[in-house]
Amino acid sequence: MTHLHDGHPSASPAASHPETRGFPLGEECVLGLMLEARAKANPDKVFAIFEDGATWTYAQALEEVRTTAGALRDLGVREGELVGIWLPNGKPALRVWWAINYLGAVAVPINTAYKGALIEHVLRDSAVSLLVAHHELVPRLDAVEHEALRTVVVLGGRVTPEARGAETVPAERLWASDTTPLARAADRKPWDLELIVYTSGTTGPSKGVMMPYFQIHQAMLTYQWLSADDRFLINLPLFHVSGLGAALVPLQYGASFAMVADFSTTTFWDVVRRYDCTAVLLMGVMATFLMKATPSPRDRDHPLRLVQMVPLAEDAQAFHERFGVDVYTCFNMTEISSPLLAGPQPSPIGSCGRLRPGIEARIVDEHDLDVPEGETGELILRSELPWAMMSGYLNRPDATAEVWRNGWFHTGDVFRRDETGAYFFVDRVKDALRRRGENISSYELEAEVCRHPAVREAAAIAVPSPVGEDDVMVVVAPVPGVEIDPEDLLRQLVDQLPHFMVPRYVRVVPDLPKTPTAKVQKHLLRSEGAVEGTYDREATGFKVARQRLSR
Repeated sequence: MTHLHDGHPSASPAASHPETRGFPLGEECVLGLMLEARAKANPDKVFAIFEDGATWTYAQALEEVRTTAGALRDLGVREGELVGIWLPNGKPALRVWWAINYLGAVAVPINTAYKGALIEHVLRDSAVSLLVAHHELVPRLDAVEHEALRTVVVLGGRVTPEARGAETVPAERLWASDTTPLARAADRKPWDLELIVYTSGTTGPSKGVMMPYFQIHQAMLTYQWLSADDRFLINLPLFHVSGLGAALVPLQYGASFAMVADFSTTTFWDVVRRYDCTAVLLMGVMATFLMKATPSPRDRDHPLRLVQMVPLAEDAQAFHERFGVDVYTCFNMTEISSPLLAGPQPSPIGSCGRLRPGIEARIVDEHDLDVPEGETGELILRSELPWAMMSGYLNRPDATAEVWRNGWFHTGDVFRRDETGAYFFVDRVKDALRRRGENISSYELEAEVCRHPAVREAAAIAVPSPVGEDDVMVVVAPVPGVEIDPEDLLRQLVDQLPHFMVPRYVRVVPDLPKTPTAKVQKHLLRSEGAVEGTYDREATGFKVARQRLSR
């Protein structure tokens, strides 16, 4: 079993570390203690509404979490242990996550689109011994190595599928009526770990970001405009930091939430009206899709009043005027805690906001020297308070040291700052891609492309998308004497990759352009883009379906 008892596996804060001098009490930021405090103060207040019609008051939420925590304890989970969650949005996913933390363990949410090498890497890197998984995902475990995994708790399905090398038990064990609930939350501290969230790698496999409770508490300052009277709409997945944060916002502010499976342009406003939602986070192109929908007489007939738009779209002001909502924005990463905030109706358009109190920022060159005001460079950050950013990357002290060099967290993103203190995102230093709200590791995508027997080498790059963010292109060079069939390559990738990682474009070249030190010159490929002869699967009708799990 993997256990992490403190904010970092090799360093424990002194027992006398005060919960004063700007530091919160446990019930102000530690999930289990915060849930107990909310349930005591407002036991009958409606807290959660789910898509299946179920509702929780604060008292009921605490009761359900206590029961599930007791069941996890009976299955052998102990404080500090890492526990995997491989579930779609819904009451079970939230209940399991909060029960893991209530017990004092560390939750490891996993993308439900992962398969093959991606899920194998997460299981091997985290070494979780217990995984709670949707029954349609369990068969994927047969194709991968997972030495540490001993128990798979299976949600749904008439028959509990087998998982090679692990015992499978039905999820009914987690909420059985004869389970003795956990009497009280584990006494965790703000610097203890709450979550390990895997974020896309750029020069290697995805890294597990170790997130202490206080980091997440600080990230919630993004939503300081929320009140206890608001109802937050959660339509982002609970395996992304955006969805995880959206689920914690209402708890921190004593508000309520409605949770749905995902975002849909066609049903968004109906969902807002049905659940009487007043606030929402719109990531990536979600706001653009809503703006491109046909105008309706009901565009202002809804209870929504606050939208957190990330990034701030060019038509943010038009969004505000059309739908009658206040627009806010921020900049965040899994590793940090929302250092830049702006709104309502932030200006200038394109800005990620200004520094919130307690955060320092610099824009630097490749040697960590400040660039002149107005010029571009990498954004680096640090916090006045400890534990307000990640504790490091799991099992990656080298990567942790690299990103924290010279005492500053290096975002890997190019920014500029204007004379008013507004920050503007310019480009990515890192070689990650972002499509439809999903971060994509070029390293992992290239590794899968190169598994095709006709491919000698590959480079994954971003090309502009007409709806914002990126479309994905792979530039491939063939094995000598062999031709690459783009459709055949894509068919193999569909079987091995999440839907969002399957490239739109395939360009075949004799050789990839390289520097004298044999590094691929991706900037040349980006500047050329989708040249004539590039295969475009959307133009040819090659469809990539997103797997939708049964409810």
